[in-house]
Amino acid sequence: MTDDLAILLGKTALGDQRAFERLYQLSSPKLYGLALLVVKRKDLAEEALQDAFVSIWHSAHSFAADKGTANTWLSTIVRNRCLDKLRRQPKGIVDLAPEEWEKIMADGVEPLDSVLADADAKRLHKCLEHLDANQRQSLVLAYFQGFSHSQLAQQLSAPLGTAKAWVRRGLEKLKGCLQL
Repeated sequence: MTDDLAILLGKTALGDQRAFERLYQLSSPKLYGLALLVVKRKDLAEEALQDAFVSIWHSAHSFAADKGTANTWLSTIVRNRCLDKLRRQPKGIVDLAPEEWEKIMADGVEPLDSVLADADAKRLHKCLEHLDANQRQSLVLAYFQGFSHSQLAQQLSAPLGTAKAWVRRGLEKLKGCLQL
């Protein structure tokens, strides 16, 4: 399916509306699941997904198959639109307890399962398992909720420098793991 999405993105870049429609049909259920996972509200997830597909229509030409899969590219656009929506909300950051995050990561929730079905996402998930708990939680909070370093420090009850180090070291370990 990833090859199909890449082909559809190429045709979308040329202005093919039927290809764009098919791209939407194939990818929107997974991407909506991702949006819902990030923003936790149906209305915001729908808005983020709509904004993402407008962006995909206008920027399909920038997709480069040699830099990653179509699923990863599409997921990144959706994630960024979700974070934009959260930042615009008065209470944009959803404050979850650590046990709730563990449940999301291990529960087999349908939207998360569909996102992890992508080979790149599986590799990332496996690499995340090799991080220590503080690094993993820091990266998950920063990635899925858009936490800043100071918000991470507050959420994790750690000094700012420590929170920054967890993110930096976690990213370094992820980079090393993903390059293997």
